[in-house]
Amino acid sequence: MTTRDKNKNSELFEIFNQNLGWHKVRVKFFVCFICALCKVQTVCFSRLAEGFASEAKAESTLRRIQRFFAEFIVDGDMIARLVYNLLPCKPPYRLCLDRTNWKFGSVDINILMISVAWQGVGIPLIWSMLPKRGNSNQEERRHLLQRYINLFGADSIESLMADREFIGREWFENLICKQTPFYIRIKEKMWVDVPHKGKVRAFWLFNSLSINTALFYPKIVYIDGNLVYLSGMKVLNKDNKIEFVIIATFRPDPNALTGYKDRWQIETMFKAYKSSGFNLEDTHLTNLERISKMLSLISVAFVWAYRVGIYRNDHIKPIKIKKHGRKAFSFFKYGLTFIANALLNPFDIKNFEICIKVLSCT
Repeated sequence: MTTRDKNKNSELFEIFNQNLGWHKVRVKFFVCFICALCKVQTVCFSRLAEGFASEAKAESTLRRIQRFFAEFIVDGDMIARLVYNLLPCKPPYRLCLDRTNWKFGSVDINILMISVAWQGVGIPLIWSMLPKRGNSNQEERRHLLQRYINLFGADSIESLMADREFIGREWFENLICKQTPFYIRIKEKMWVDVPHKGKVRAFWLFNSLSINTALFYPKIVYIDGNLVYLSGMKVLNKDNKIEFVIIATFRPDPNALTGYKDRWQIETMFKAYKSSGFNLEDTHLTNLERISKMLSLISVAFVWAYRVGIYRNDHIKPIKIKKHGRKAFSFFKYGLTFIANALLNPFDIKNFEICIKVLSCT
């Protein structure tokens, strides 16, 4: 490790040492891991070992990484607070609730996550590892949301967005009792009890619409005994067949469909975790607790890269806009490339100092 590498690591060490409260050896490992993750952009242990700024041989570093994941306990709530403090925006937040899963061999890896939607991406805060395949149940969702509230307070929530998977009598009742504003898509064939009209399928309220026309249904309705408001749109799906996008809300909101659109931002984050950033599915970990540790480390690297991407766009060089009107890079990818180049080039002190400035929020 060069003198310049040591100086870079020492600056990062000072920042994380103030927030983590770990033994110095663990903090140094954390710094080396985050930097290696940004450089090699994969969670494969052997590749990460090669990316460590360390005088030790790669084989020794690999064993060090393996011991960390096997033995060290990472407090997920502490990591959530660290990421929360690094968020590039102020509360209240639009939260996304979603799930991602994949299979490694015969093992199902299933993650339920709450993220903050901000400018095109979901920034991960808290999650739970589901020891099963398939959808979460209502208790698992309630537990995760309550954990968020315990950490950051109910007043930090502007709204909660979720897809059709996240419905159910007790779940809706819990959100309403907590007075948590929500935008949740429901299944178009769900039964809806309309006062003075009786029960109808949800799509029936919007069946007369033209394609791509939205409607806010002005009367309150019952779904599974819970009072909600509905907004809907008739659309053509990718198979050119008619389907309905129907959003349930806690309060009357004529712009509910627009509000719900931000839900896709957590999908962008999952893509960054997997194929366009850190290649999470490269991990050979199957123990859920160890995968959760990996998510903790990735989340810190993710929010760092995202903030650097915003800074680079605003103060150094704006992201190029393509002909179709979209950015050539996400803020995350733009920042990750900047950090990687600053770390890999031992003489690039100026740009690394920018990365430090962004991370320290100065």
